[in-house]
Amino acid sequence: MAASSVSAALPQKIALVRFSALGDLVMVSAAVRRLQQSLPNAEITWITSPLGFALLDGMDGVRFEVYEKPRSLADYRTFYRAFRSRRFDLVLAMQANLRINLLYPALKAPLKIGFDRTRAREGQWLFCNRRIPFSDDHLVDSFLAFAAEAGVATAPVEWALPVSAGERNWAAAQLAAVPRPLIAIHPVASKAERNWLPERYRAAMQQAAERWQAGFVLTGGNSAAERALCAELAASQTGRTLNLCGQTSPKQLAALLGQADVLLAPDTGPVHLANAMGTPVVGLYAVASPALSGPYRRQDFLVDAYPQAVRQFLHKDPDALPWNTRVHHPGAMALIGVDAVLAQLARALGRI
Repeated sequence: MAASSVSAALPQKIALVRFSALGDLVMVSAAVRRLQQSLPNAEITWITSPLGFALLDGMDGVRFEVYEKPRSLADYRTFYRAFRSRRFDLVLAMQANLRINLLYPALKAPLKIGFDRTRAREGQWLFCNRRIPFSDDHLVDSFLAFAAEAGVATAPVEWALPVSAGERNWAAAQLAAVPRPLIAIHPVASKAERNWLPERYRAAMQQAAERWQAGFVLTGGNSAAERALCAELAASQTGRTLNLCGQTSPKQLAALLGQADVLLAPDTGPVHLANAMGTPVVGLYAVASPALSGPYRRQDFLVDAYPQAVRQFLHKDPDALPWNTRVHHPGAMALIGVDAVLAQLARALGRI
């Protein structure tokens, strides 16, 4: 339904549901800021996970309700009791999977907006009475469509993540001894098929050190595999690399990325975090199209092997595929060469 057909009485009590993942939380924040631009007096309640709260705590004008994703009937009973007497004008059902879909009946509102039938996975349409229109657009645009469907006017995209002066000072202190230009590297994505080859990271770091005397900060999660890879990469450039893999909170990670000169990463959440902090991203894409999940409106420095991967491994025309087609092939990321990455790093750093 077009925004013009929405009642003139715009919603003032809004519940928004999005639990994960890190990149999605960043992208949803743009929709929250748009709601606030048009509805400055609205009471916005964001129902999210501890991870989401760790990043978003302090976001002005937003009340957070923090829950783990439900795993048992007891978890659902707790949630339903918590919202039994609360009423909203609008629910934005911005996550669609069965465990989350079963929470929506607990949120009482005359209007519940969910995804279109193409993206409303696992029966979400059963719990909503309005849908955003389908569009083959970036994920950020899909979240902004919720605001539009609620009758909110279009406005410039704004992130304004709540990163404090304390977190920025912490990041500055951590990075003080690292050479510049500073290349942040987040080498591991949530799905292994999106990861670039370790030996190519090492080669790119070696070339960046030789050509530009670059320094590096490595970030990542706390898994054994991530720690091992970051330790290996750090050892390849001793004295030029700060390894903070597994050692940062979401806000500290945002502050670090905000002070880097560029981020080098595959298709993963910190791409969106760096973009929101104003840092250019050399993103590595072959499994999914960056038009879907690349840094929003800042894709000048990407290495995009997705069309080649589609042709080589799916034997199809990339322009004729559904919006969310992935290339699930172990050779996809190997299509990205070191020279292509260095060329984009040079452009991002202003070295050409």
